[in-house]
Amino acid sequence: MDRLDHLEHLDKHLVDELAQVARETVRDELRQQTRKQRRTAALYAASGALALYAGAALALALGLALSLGLPDWAAALITAVVLGVAAYALRGAARPSAGREGELAADRDRVAGGTAPGTPPGGTGPAGYPPVPPVAPGGGTGAAGGPAPGMPPGAPPPAGVDPEDPRHRGR
Repeated sequence: MDRLDHLEHLDKHLVDELAQVARETVRDELRQQTRKQRRTAALYAASGALALYAGAALALALGLALSLGLPDWAAALITAVVLGVAAYALRGAARPSAGREGELAADRDRVAGGTAPGTPPGGTGPAGYPPVPPVAPGGGTGAAGGPAPGMPPGAPPPAGVDPEDPRHRGR
């Protein structure tokens, strides 16, 4: 009995040690991943800041070019309008509108090399789904697995009757 208590103590010690090693390993892995992601985020931020300055320099160049033939205030106004139109167009491209949601859904359903067929060859259902048999497996809704009394085989259930509802199944 004393020997089993000693083994139990060793098992608990081993489990605690393994848990500690696992925690340290996970912590080190997360530290490395965080360091990589922090560096990537800093590079993206620097890239965005430089792109902002490049856009400002481009807007200044456009304004200066327009000011050669126009008064300064008109060149600045035209530059502001051009930038506003570009911002509005980019906003519209980023936000899916009601008309574009269908296009986006169609883009998600496309397959490599073309579009997916509407129905599988020899099937009657939409692509990706097997055709539904006209009669449920097991024969129908009758008591012995056959059609319900007074219903021809394969006939749809009467309107307003849910064939999956246990109250409407044959008794």
